[in-house]
Amino acid sequence: MNVLEDLKSLRLPVFAAPMFIISTPKMVIAQCKAGIVGSFPALNARGDGVFEAWLIEITEELDRYNQANPDNPAAPFAVNQIVFKTNTRLHQDIELCAKYKVPVQITSLGAVAEVNDAAHSYGGIVFHDVINQKYAHKAIEKGADGLITVAAGAGGHAGQQSPFALVQETREWFDGPIALSGCIATGNSVLAAQAMGADFGYIGSAFIATEEANADQAYKQMVVDSDADDIVYSDYFSGVHGNYLKPSIEKAGLDPSALPDADPSNMLDFAEDKPDAKAWKDIWGCGQGIGAVDEITTVQARVDQMVAEYQAARQKLGLS
Repeated sequence: MNVLEDLKSLRLPVFAAPMFIISTPKMVIAQCKAGIVGSFPALNARGDGVFEAWLIEITEELDRYNQANPDNPAAPFAVNQIVFKTNTRLHQDIELCAKYKVPVQITSLGAVAEVNDAAHSYGGIVFHDVINQKYAHKAIEKGADGLITVAAGAGGHAGQQSPFALVQETREWFDGPIALSGCIATGNSVLAAQAMGADFGYIGSAFIATEEANADQAYKQMVVDSDADDIVYSDYFSGVHGNYLKPSIEKAGLDPSALPDADPSNMLDFAEDKPDAKAWKDIWGCGQGIGAVDEITTVQARVDQMVAEYQAARQKLGLS
């Protein structure tokens, strides 16, 4: 297993972001077959044996695809591990990732050597998502192989720094692989991320509006109908700052312009007996890049469009 080499031959240099509830094996498999890294949060697999069943489904289907398409193999897939004190499943999930040799693990909300050591034991690699240099240094010190720089405008739990500043300052001391998250929804923006110094784009919100996404149809349509002005940045709903769709906040009877500060009782809780976000399951996360999303389509079609945009942007700049 040489995952870093496999990542160099992606059809498009993109990681699909793992999204709470939305990312399931159906989406991951479609993303990998389309030529980008597909991913899902381990905690999306709720119930006894479900996570292992998902790993079996993904690995077996991608193996079948690769055997049938030796000249056009699927991209590697990734599992997102939430390293948070209330995630009591973490150790068990790490062991299952090792058992099924998950190529890439993505750690969030904490960096621990245990995940890195387990992945390295079978040839896997680990990317850690960060919003500033403090967390970036800590992740690499603990053995992460790559970084996901989560800049302003990203969906989910986003940072506040400009992508220019975040990538530039990271590149001053880190020469390993970087994926940039923040308003990336087109092939043009993937190329821009590379021009800044990142190796990959990290795309989530654009895949909400796909047929494979495990999202309410109203959620998908809201992504299509919204743009950057419809994104609200708040820590009220989970205790960690993130970006959310303003119309979904209004639909819940709240004023997006007057949200209070975080309530400690709403802090992230991943207990197995709480299958939905504690109080805000209909508050929908999203990033600022969704102005580029104008229809609900398949994962394959969305990636095809991004590939065409990426190639056209390269040609415009005279790149081979």
